[in-house]
Amino acid sequence: MSEDRPAVFVIDDDPSIRRSLDTLLRSVGLDVHLFSSAQEFMHAKRPETPGCLVLDIRLPGMSGLTFQQELAKAGVALPIIFLTGHGDVPMTVRAMKAGAAEFLTKPFDDQVLLDAIYAAIERDRARRRDTASLADLKAHYRELTEREREVMQLVVTGRANKQIAAELGLGLVTVKVHRGQVMRKMQARSVAELVRMADRLGLPGSA
Repeated sequence: MSEDRPAVFVIDDDPSIRRSLDTLLRSVGLDVHLFSSAQEFMHAKRPETPGCLVLDIRLPGMSGLTFQQELAKAGVALPIIFLTGHGDVPMTVRAMKAGAAEFLTKPFDDQVLLDAIYAAIERDRARRRDTASLADLKAHYRELTEREREVMQLVVTGRANKQIAAELGLGLVTVKVHRGQVMRKMQARSVAELVRMADRLGLPGSA
């Protein structure tokens, strides 16, 4: 199985629904994992691939909405597509406000479900790319010396080299060297890009 093959996790206590979804999702080449309860899902080892969760709103033991909250607390960021035979407006609003990707009422159209799943998988892919990109950025920032971090902080707040030199009590040439090292280590092609990096890192004064 390709490491990037999307995975769909189905949690539904109705065996016939699980079988039906398994057949449908495998027919389009998705990697399917079936669970009859939220507890079973939480105890299972899951592949580290882009994916989504197809979740029955009425689960044994706890509601799907409660489980959605538990997943958030546990740091499980998979997009959720809720399925329900008992949907109502307040329930839908609560699910969507809490970050659900979609809310479908049984019986659902197969293509509508597949479209929702593909959109949710793409959303998870984007989140994973963003997470990996931020991890790389933090790694680059850790490579900076304390002095280089000071210079970077002043660069992204708009200080010119002469101002940085005066503020840090350094020579102009030294500031230019540190600034060059910052740009190289952070892999920034411009000051504007460095400012965006500082903003993503949450550095003071960068927003």
